[in-house]
Amino acid sequence: MRILMISDVYFPRVNGVSTSIATYRESFQALGHEITLLAPAYPAGHEDDSGIIRIPSRGLLLDPEDRMMRYRVLVAMREALRGRSFDIVHIQTPFVAHYAGIRIARDLGLPVIESYHTYFEEYLYHYIPLLPRASLRVLARRFSAGQGNAVDALAVPSRAMLEKLRDYGVHSEMRIIPTGLNMRHFSRGDGAAFRRRLGIDPSRPVLLFVGRVAFEKNIDFLLHMADEVRRQIPDVLLLIAGEGPAEPHLHRLAQRLDLEANVAFAGYLDRATALLDCYAAADVFVFSSRTETQGLVLLEAMAMGRPVVAQAVMGTRDVLREGEGALIAENDVHDFARKVLALLGDRELHKQLSRRALDYARTWSNESCARRLEEYYVQLIDQAAPARRTLEPRHARY
Repeated sequence: MRILMISDVYFPRVNGVSTSIATYRESFQALGHEITLLAPAYPAGHEDDSGIIRIPSRGLLLDPEDRMMRYRVLVAMREALRGRSFDIVHIQTPFVAHYAGIRIARDLGLPVIESYHTYFEEYLYHYIPLLPRASLRVLARRFSAGQGNAVDALAVPSRAMLEKLRDYGVHSEMRIIPTGLNMRHFSRGDGAAFRRRLGIDPSRPVLLFVGRVAFEKNIDFLLHMADEVRRQIPDVLLLIAGEGPAEPHLHRLAQRLDLEANVAFAGYLDRATALLDCYAAADVFVFSSRTETQGLVLLEAMAMGRPVVAQAVMGTRDVLREGEGALIAENDVHDFARKVLALLGDRELHKQLSRRALDYARTWSNESCARRLEEYYVQLIDQAAPARRTLEPRHARY
């Protein structure tokens, strides 16, 4: 099978979408399929394999981390792409990739599927503060419904997100297909070395957050929770690994709470090396985002044997199971802090949840998730192109 994938974001820009794409590309290549990815070119550049085509892009004033692909350049590639005999187009993001992807798919006579990664209803107001939150929610719902109904099918990461999209009025076919986890990537990490590099005492309790340091991640909540925890464990450290627009705000909040000695920012960490060491250095992984469509970092932490304390909202409801490597907290700082203190104060509980976390993460293998998406592709190809039965010899490679 030949898949044309289009995304407004990919490495070196680090986020959940980039990770999801990389995981699926690796899984599908292992299954014998060919994926060509069209993604933005970044000023810093990035070492790519032959299956990635970089599209000229420009910067964004309000979001300097991201790039906008040049629509005309992207669409102009369709004739060159026609000769590659693709079977399906998979759009990963809702911006230039969405509109160019639909046009390319229609021009090439191919079915088009889109992954829904971002819960815009609880996202936009952080970045467009001048408009009322209620108005932005209405706009986000209409935007998501319009885009969802413009494609043949959607792949959504959780039941909660599927239900939301149905409520918005999305009528396209949808299937729940989360991003899987490649356990081989999370087999080891040197936590002691990481602590030495950051000057963290070996015995100091460390709470870890990994992710984009953005307002929608609700990291403020974690700082207030750390303020509660330090009343009983004065040397507790909240370690925030990632980069993003909320970092200056969080520095100010830490200063206001007199938490500067209890909060550290590790910045961006290489996923293949330093991030694994960072996971291994933590005692508890903490997560309070209420806008996740899946929450892949929860599974990554558990794959590293780190017990989790988190809220189970939206996509994280599908990921988290009480006692299966995680303690589920309410949207309440005191309740969250109590659960963190329980883990830090009970070695047996900590050991038990660490063991269960590893076992539970193994049930989310990337191989099984890739197989589910593969089946979905085949179904859509057969539904959308009955006139293209001359392609059946290629289908034998499925």
